[in-house]
Amino acid sequence: MSLHGLENLAESLTASDVGVRGSQKIWGLKLDFTVANIMATIRLRRLLTSGSRLLRAQPSTIRHPPRCAPPPTTFLYTTRLYSSTTVPRQAEAQDVFHSQIEDPNAASFLSSYKAPAPVPQTLTEKIIQKHSLGLPDGKYVQQSDYVTIAPHVVMTHDNSWPVALKFMSIGASKIHNPRQLVMTLDHDVQNKSEKNLKKYRQIEEFAKKQGVDFYPAGRGIGHQIMVEEGYAWPGTLAVASDSHSNMYGGIGCLGTAVVRTDAASIWATGRTWWQIPPIAKVTFSGVLPVGVTGKDVIVALCGLFNNDEVLNHAIEFTGSEQTMRSIPVDDRLAIANMTTEWGALSGLFPIDSVLQGWLRFKATEAAMYRSAGLTSSSTAHRFNHQRLDELFENQPSADRGAKYAKYLHLDLSTLSPYVSGPNSVKVATPLNELEAQDIKINKAYLVSCTNSRASDLAAAAKVFKDAAAANNGVVPKIPNHVNFYIAAASLPEQQAAEEQGDWQALLDAGAKALPSGCGPCIGLGTGLLEPGEVGISASNRNFKGRMGSTDAKAYLGSPEVVAASALQGKIAGPGWYERPAS
Repeated sequence: MSLHGLENLAESLTASDVGVRGSQKIWGLKLDFTVANIMATIRLRRLLTSGSRLLRAQPSTIRHPPRCAPPPTTFLYTTRLYSSTTVPRQAEAQDVFHSQIEDPNAASFLSSYKAPAPVPQTLTEKIIQKHSLGLPDGKYVQQSDYVTIAPHVVMTHDNSWPVALKFMSIGASKIHNPRQLVMTLDHDVQNKSEKNLKKYRQIEEFAKKQGVDFYPAGRGIGHQIMVEEGYAWPGTLAVASDSHSNMYGGIGCLGTAVVRTDAASIWATGRTWWQIPPIAKVTFSGVLPVGVTGKDVIVALCGLFNNDEVLNHAIEFTGSEQTMRSIPVDDRLAIANMTTEWGALSGLFPIDSVLQGWLRFKATEAAMYRSAGLTSSSTAHRFNHQRLDELFENQPSADRGAKYAKYLHLDLSTLSPYVSGPNSVKVATPLNELEAQDIKINKAYLVSCTNSRASDLAAAAKVFKDAAAANNGVVPKIPNHVNFYIAAASLPEQQAAEEQGDWQALLDAGAKALPSGCGPCIGLGTGLLEPGEVGISASNRNFKGRMGSTDAKAYLGSPEVVAASALQGKIAGPGWYERPAS
């Protein structure tokens, strides 16, 4: 039936004929119809006959960096963020039947046509949209909007008791939603003073009374627990009263920090407020060369874009499938973690095939090995294949045409191992330049939530195992003037390293084990830098005094660079880097 014939058929029917059904040949197909069907078809036919200009592809304006040798190829450009007071041009109103107003499903036979979002959104905006409360009908959240948010989960650590005091000071006595909270003890786990032990007891008793999942000292660093136990879930918003909540972005979960007052508000009401920050899009190209890690990526980004380009921004990382497949999940976690040092409020990776594989493994592992702890719920309650099926069927992604405040590009193939410092993440130097300077070290650290997972411990252990292979199978000892400290990100990560023999290889080399926790990374406990000393760490922050004395020098590097430096007694690499052919 022609478009003119459809219009005549529609005019011959009235609103009272909505329930009347019939059949006609439309575009050669015999279809049942209602009045609503007919009007929807007319609108579609008009679009197809007069709107073909909308279907023509626009020429690409994306600039691709050339493939070349180090230093890394990068460039930056920005777009203007227009004020929310700008009044958009509106299309002319369309006449519709009452049935289409009363029944949104009246044109359901066209459901196979997936219309684009009325307002294209970034992945960050989509996740915030999902967790926003009280939005007007038809409102699509955008950068700079103020929103009331109900996070999927909120984590507090050693500061849980100060948060509890704020919670009680506002007259609250009962947690709004105990399943929304996670409490971990991780910062000062080496401190056995009565004052600290009393605080830890108060936190545990409060968590038990309120029915909140609780992880005691020595179980692991809070951010690692959030990831490995499935509290930080892809496509959701997770917050914590700690600046490195950005780490959750490594698994597609929008993670950002909140202050203690906001945490107390969420405890009491389940919600708080947030202003959506400007969003920067970081596009990776190329693939990571052999011997280059996620730590090198973020150290390079902090050093290359060191003029506050992403200060107080939300970051979204993207790239081709080939590019993103070269960045494993553990490396993504390290990158997202240190977006905090880069100045960002979040660092979000997409939900892609790499993450899907990791999630499937975690679900299988949870089903096979994990059970509920004495103070926490079962891991399998969060990590299970049914939940993953639901996620993958409706996983969020950025819309085509979504607007970003800034666009940054980095060709991964141009990277080599990098080292940050001394005493600033804004200073990033290729490892080979520092090796030539023969910089002696006194301490080395493989600790923190950034780079002390089993894969990191394995990379560090390989340095000593390779050296042992060239030393008649005997693991060489680190020099007497060097102290090498190791602490796993969590107890399960340490157990995995022990099963692989990596933990013992490090101990055989002379490494000193510390309990799983933050420890030296935040300047607490054993092994802090003394005046005049030089240290290199796989952690995330190296400003003056962070890891000890303000008169010490602190560098940051990948786990294998830290291990090689400990072995040689100076800043050095393991020699694994392979420069790509140009």
